[in-house]
Amino acid sequence: MIKLYSEPTYVLDNQRIHTGADKPGISPEEARRETMTYQVLKAHNQTDDMKNLEIKFDAMGVYDNTYVGILQTAIASGLKEFPMPCVFTNCHNCLNAVGGTINEDVHKYALSACKKYGGIFVPPHEAVIHQYMREMMVNSGEMSIVSDSHTRYGSLGSLSIGEGGPELAKAMLGKSYALKYPKVVGVFMTGTPKPWVGPMDVVLSIIGKVFRNGFVKNCVLEFVGPGVGNLSMDFRNGIDTMTTESACLSSLWMTDGKTEEYFAIHGRPAGYKEMKPGRTALYDKLIEVDLDTIEPVIALPFHPSNVYSLAEVIRNPKDALAVIDENAKKTFENNPNVHWDLAGKIHDDGKLYADQSIIAGCCSGSFENLYAVGKIAEHMKQGVGSYNFNVYPASQPIMTALMETGTLETLMDYGVRVKTAFCGPCFGAGDTPANNEFSIRHTTRNFPNREGSNPAMNQFACVALMDSRSIAATSFNGGRLTSAADVWEDFSYPKYHFNRRIYEHTVYNGFRKPEKATEMVYGPDIRDWPKMTALADDLLLRVASVIRDEVTTTDELIPSGETASYRSNPEKISEFTLIRKDPEYVGRAKAVREYERARLAGNQAKAMEYFEILKKAGISVDADRLMNHTGIGSVLYAKRPGDGSAREYAASCQKVLGGFANICIEYATKRYRSNCVNWGILPFTCADPEIQLEPGETIYLPGIRRQVEAGVTEVNATVIAPDGSTRTLRLNLPDVTEAEKEVLLAGCLINYYKISQ
Repeated sequence: MIKLYSEPTYVLDNQRIHTGADKPGISPEEARRETMTYQVLKAHNQTDDMKNLEIKFDAMGVYDNTYVGILQTAIASGLKEFPMPCVFTNCHNCLNAVGGTINEDVHKYALSACKKYGGIFVPPHEAVIHQYMREMMVNSGEMSIVSDSHTRYGSLGSLSIGEGGPELAKAMLGKSYALKYPKVVGVFMTGTPKPWVGPMDVVLSIIGKVFRNGFVKNCVLEFVGPGVGNLSMDFRNGIDTMTTESACLSSLWMTDGKTEEYFAIHGRPAGYKEMKPGRTALYDKLIEVDLDTIEPVIALPFHPSNVYSLAEVIRNPKDALAVIDENAKKTFENNPNVHWDLAGKIHDDGKLYADQSIIAGCCSGSFENLYAVGKIAEHMKQGVGSYNFNVYPASQPIMTALMETGTLETLMDYGVRVKTAFCGPCFGAGDTPANNEFSIRHTTRNFPNREGSNPAMNQFACVALMDSRSIAATSFNGGRLTSAADVWEDFSYPKYHFNRRIYEHTVYNGFRKPEKATEMVYGPDIRDWPKMTALADDLLLRVASVIRDEVTTTDELIPSGETASYRSNPEKISEFTLIRKDPEYVGRAKAVREYERARLAGNQAKAMEYFEILKKAGISVDADRLMNHTGIGSVLYAKRPGDGSAREYAASCQKVLGGFANICIEYATKRYRSNCVNWGILPFTCADPEIQLEPGETIYLPGIRRQVEAGVTEVNATVIAPDGSTRTLRLNLPDVTEAEKEVLLAGCLINYYKISQ
């Protein structure tokens, strides 16, 4: 049972829920200060204003899918030395399979940066970023910022945030993180999960209830209640990582003896601090979770919120395929050459069969998850045969612990492919299924094409999310969809032994020991950001793409997978922008960019060709104003862009291609909006869901710089159709802070810091 309380709700003595407007003896303001979230945010806020926070973090982390752009931004902005422990992991592009030497060149670049500026370098295949941060970095009561959306260390008592690259660059420069005080949603847990129910079952059940209604969007989830103590740390970590898919900002859990033991096992007993809410804690909303009632579930393509009872899908597989088919029709409506035929997934026995199983990454490669897979293999006594089943322990210490217990041998005996720490299967850089295959995974996301299929090449594959236990039951049953509840035999988990020596012998730790004479190592495809201009007085923007999906993911804005290998070359990676959603976007944007380049070069004849649209619309502007004060660029419209990853390339690639604005109903996540602002992309909204913009139309914004300077929240734009007809469009520019205003006016964060120096 999961029950939602949409009104402010009290938790008393961490044991019971109290509904009602007031609680005698304490004011609502005082009761809100009883939450753990308030205490942590207050301790890290650099001002006395608890409504508009300026946060300083204790640690930060970046990884090889993001750190080149972050470093380039920070170095260009005056980086001297990392002001806090800064971890560089290499867990995304470590196969070195795409782009020749580009990936290993990037790793060498990062190592040289860690030596020069005092960073911590974790070599490829040692650990996925979040596992290393849990094992070695974060402490109770502290805050971390990491360049990945799945930054969740709340289970250790750390309120940590996943953000886009520019925010990480700010942290590298010792700047504070601006945050409006978030709403805090209590997650009150009671009961104990059934032995065959895993963390993915619990968290998917929550996501299914709260994502589509925006119940926790941009909120902090605070896990409390007597049920928390009934969960192991691996179980808590597994839930915690996946809370990102609820659209919350971050998470925080009460700590206890199990948390204390976790720190002790990892050789960091001083990192533990007891944390729990006060006796009368008031939450803005509350989610009540009865762990006793949770059953195995499955999230069908193409979103983690498409949650169904696993038992029901097993009983009625045709209904499940109908759901997938309907979702696919919506997803690929702009790709008529993509075809799928999932009917064959139901075999002659009337059951649904998967083609592939994957257990990988920060949410599933834990010791307990993989130990359970081994015990299920022993119980079922049936190898996987030709069925494709791959598992990835999240770190080398976990790998060695599984080796000590004999689990690795068991898994290999039964045909499971055990691989080293790698995030690739989670974002499409490894184990991509064959065309028309159905993969079941304990990874973080099942967005369209995130598993690596490429609709531009008429490919189709799809992923359903499940817990490792039911994935094991399915895999050792020949791929026939099977619930762990149907094959379970009880066992106990052995004590985990953490081998710290692995990191001592491989990780470079240069914190507080910068070797400033170190020369940075640049490969041939590591390029600086192109020069970007300040916001022009006026803008004339061509609509380069219109996306009418209810939500547009960052995977659709810039594909994950092998594309990420080109992230060190801004121009090259920009060629992939929207390639799987709107293949015409790049060409349209680049065509407009040529006119802006001509304008900046003083080529009046070329630039005036573009400005002819104003004359056609009957708008008279003198040539000097156009050439010296009117920026030429492109604009993207999407209803709710930015769900999913924190990767900055979703925004920076648009800017590299000449994008100056986004228009949407609302931004799916804070981090995507932040990325847009930090790259000088005006974050317009428009409340009209039926807005009829079309590619090829032009939006004229005279006086836009002056309006941004004045802090206006409404802008009247003129939309010009290709035939010269016009109409007025009212755009909103809400919640732009003074700091954001300065970045937008400068044209991007790099420009702002150059001006400030």
